Amino acid sequence: MPRTARAKSRSKIYHIMIRGINQQNIFIDDEDDDKFMDILDTYHKKIEYEIYAYCLMGNHVHLLIKEGEEVLSNTMKRIGTSYVYWYNWQYNRKGHLFQDRFKSEAVEDDAYFLTVLRYIHQNPLKTGLANHLDSYKWSRYQEYTSKAKMVNIDFALSLFDKEKGKAIEKFIRFNKESNNDQCLEITKKRKTMSDKKIRQFALKRYNIELPSLHNEQVKNQTEVLKFLKKLDGISLRQLSRLTGFTVNKIFRA
Repeated sequence: MPRTARAKSRSKIYHIMIRGINQQNIFIDDEDDDKFMDILDTYHKKIEYEIYAYCLMGNHVHLLIKEGEEVLSNTMKRIGTSYVYWYNWQYNRKGHLFQDRFKSEAVEDDAYFLTVLRYIHQNPLKTGLANHLDSYKWSRYQEYTSKAKMVNIDFALSLFDKEKGKAIEKFIRFNKESNNDQCLEITKKRKTMSDKKIRQFALKRYNIELPSLHNEQVKNQTEVLKFLKKLDGISLRQLSRLTGFTVNKIFRA
């Protein structure tokens, strides 16, 4: 079947979502998140698109973006191709990383713009990755209350108040409001396993305490890591924290 044409935005502003193929993680280590942000910044300077919000979420990305000097599909292709090339080199893999085309929706009015803005900023909270808006490292919510680097904060703040100080206060209150915002697609909450449960699995199957797995004298390190990686609800970062191994070491096990 032919692909459905994307809805064009008269404002040229879009809410974008990029998702990993089969919902796999597209950010395994902090270095991956940093690289994606570097790519965003590089093309931001070249193509002069505007970014109002973005959030990197492990297996997907949300962007609130205004089309720059070229059509958005070309911009997203540049960003995606650059990141996949680096990711495949980083993890010695081949093939696709993203699922299908990026998803997009037109953002035509100020009210929906603010709804999407809040939805993106609250994504880490609603999926259990953070307890506070300003504590999530891979969102640029903080730029609205400090010094902006890549995010265009002026447009959003102007919708709250002409005076910047008052605008920031109202912006913070708005973003902390409880809501049932549903934009583009409701992100399913990822199943997670507690640290305690993971330790119990390792102890029951291999009679080993996870902190001691890092000891060079333990012969079945790779076997244990392979087993734990296959368990549903365990992230590589979580295993790294529990075992002391780097994320790359666990990924390649």
